[in-house]
Amino acid sequence: MKKLPLVILALLLGTFSWAAQDSIVVSSEKITIGVTQSPPFVIKNQDGFSGLSLTSWEMVSDGLGIDDYELKEYTSLQELLQGIKSGEVDMSINPITVTDKRMEYIDFSQPYFISHTALSQKSDSKVLRLLSNLWSRDFLSAVLMLVAIILIFGILVWFFERKKNQEEFGGKPLQGIKQGFWWSAVTMTTVGYGDKSPQTTGGRVVGFIWMFLAIILISGLTASIASALTVQRINDQINGVEDLKRFDVTTVTGSSSQEFLDLYNVNYKEVKTVNEGLKALNDEKTTLLVYDEPILKYIISEQGFDELEVLPNRLKKDYFSYAFPKGSSLTKKINPELISVLKTMEWNTLIKDY
Repeated sequence: MKKLPLVILALLLGTFSWAAQDSIVVSSEKITIGVTQSPPFVIKNQDGFSGLSLTSWEMVSDGLGIDDYELKEYTSLQELLQGIKSGEVDMSINPITVTDKRMEYIDFSQPYFISHTALSQKSDSKVLRLLSNLWSRDFLSAVLMLVAIILIFGILVWFFERKKNQEEFGGKPLQGIKQGFWWSAVTMTTVGYGDKSPQTTGGRVVGFIWMFLAIILISGLTASIASALTVQRINDQINGVEDLKRFDVTTVTGSSSQEFLDLYNVNYKEVKTVNEGLKALNDEKTTLLVYDEPILKYIISEQGFDELEVLPNRLKKDYFSYAFPKGSSLTKKINPELISVLKTMEWNTLIKDY
């Protein structure tokens, strides 16, 4: 019976020893953290790195007692993901979106930010867009067709009126056709000045046919003009992923946006960084940039891309998380503390500020 307390004491000592050893793994081993610039989450400045992700990590590391870590910078998201996959770094605090494809070679923490994949384009003047639409081929075709029909009925009425009604329609061909064109246009628009009216039977038959035909034509013209003025706006509307196939699309290499576009077979151009994509957009080398909404909004606002805008269209929801090499023991150790941080008022205040 005396041996039982000794056994229990040995088990307790072993447990405490294991716990202490586990604590040492978290606090004493130097952790290498991979980062790449992703404002406002990871911002590089003269004093080093800052941003929402860095702040979240500082709160987590303080709670876990981790003070021995270093940041390793990568020039692009694709290089960072490769570094995580190969184990060059122990983790990354960048806003990396959780996707099925990435989960095959990366472990993720509890998401610390929920966002969306959005679209950015170069905004243009509404006046310039209206003028551009007025000079569209559809609009000009409709106008030319109408002018031709007005001219045809003007010639017809002149043909019947040229001898018996020379005072109103003129005897000479050129002058008479001009008068007939004027009558035809006035009749079509139902203005009815009354300065000219057919007197012959043939002229009145032409006038009768033209009055009824003009009602149909003016309705069709109105629809054509409206269509010409709004066709570009309709083309610019994006109601789904399939609509992206009508545009010149660009996205960042290795991003979740690229995976999304691949999934729906949307053709696109690739850039290494979001800044490179925004510059291409600003220089009109592409029409749409597909990427993470908060990053697009922040960079456009802070770096002087005044002519660019983020569209209200949202393609999908994104969950930003810390990333770890597959099978990393850090995931389970950091997750509980990260969840605790996300529940604090301090974190919610930071989210609103950013």
